[in-house]
Amino acid sequence: MIRLSAAAYQIPTDAPEGDGTLAWSSTTLVLVRADADGNSGIGWTYGPSAAAAVVTDLLDPVVTDLDPDDVPAIWSVMRRQVRNAGRPGVAGLALSAADCAVWDLKARRHDLPLARLLGTVRRQVPVYGSGGFTTYDDERQHRQLADWVHGNGIPRVKIKIGESGGNDVPRDLGRIVAARRTIGDDAELYVDANGAYQRKQAIRVAGAVADLDVRWFEEPVSSDDLVGLGLVRDRVWADVAAGEYGFDLPYFHRMAPYVDCLQIDVTRCGGITGFLRAAAVAEAAGLEVSAHCAPHQHLPVAAATPNLRHLEWFHDHVRIESMLFDGTGPATGGSVRAVVDRPGNGLEFRPEQAARYRVT
Repeated sequence: MIRLSAAAYQIPTDAPEGDGTLAWSSTTLVLVRADADGNSGIGWTYGPSAAAAVVTDLLDPVVTDLDPDDVPAIWSVMRRQVRNAGRPGVAGLALSAADCAVWDLKARRHDLPLARLLGTVRRQVPVYGSGGFTTYDDERQHRQLADWVHGNGIPRVKIKIGESGGNDVPRDLGRIVAARRTIGDDAELYVDANGAYQRKQAIRVAGAVADLDVRWFEEPVSSDDLVGLGLVRDRVWADVAAGEYGFDLPYFHRMAPYVDCLQIDVTRCGGITGFLRAAAVAEAAGLEVSAHCAPHQHLPVAAATPNLRHLEWFHDHVRIESMLFDGTGPATGGSVRAVVDRPGNGLEFRPEQAARYRVT
């Protein structure tokens, strides 16, 4: 017998955060626990607390009688159950967290590291530092980037651009110049517009910083504008990336012809089961994939994915996961070590620490 339970935790940011199209002052983590035979697995997603109710009200009742080891069967039943609940969205977040929890449960039941259960391609997973929010002043951006590159040896970093919905390009350009000055000539510089620009506007921005060697241009236009993504990709030197909002395989299949790298988020795409399938879709199109945010949730599957480029070491989520879980690892020298010496994902939830943030 397998049981699923869930709870939500809302954690304030350590400073106001924002990008080109959204601003926020807190982040909600929805934790799912899968229990069977005296063993527990954990998985989580970032999104509305309503995802917890989807787990308890819709997913738990349909998995009770299934074998905890039959993860594909559990995933298939859960996926069918949320068909009419809007699977791309909150229900997809719940499904993803539950799938990650069931994989973790299986690994712990067999006393195996989850990375070993999935099978590793690499033990060190490359990462890039991600933050540089549009809400940061120049000094805060400098400190964050300098700490990643010069303090921790991370050789690739990303900042947010697309200020005010793409309506303050001069500030965007100034921040890109400042970022390059901070990290020096040897580190890779990435930018993320979060879909704030129009097509030709994005091309003009890329042209204006051509001498700064920007390697990665994420969502230069809305990820819903596939033709626009392809147009920008064909006219700029940087790799164009998108895909973080993908909840199912058709999404990634449709997007693959228009980007240079597909982003996949294990907390949205259907969990580990969905991530592995989406990565295969990307590989069939000749693309690498990048794991979007939630770094410690991604770590085991990132270690198991042959065509992985890197994992996003997202400031907000790194901070939250370090607060709420024991066993998180550092990113030094540009990579994070996959857990291969502890059962499951190697993390233990800290209920006492989390209690103050619980959403009731």
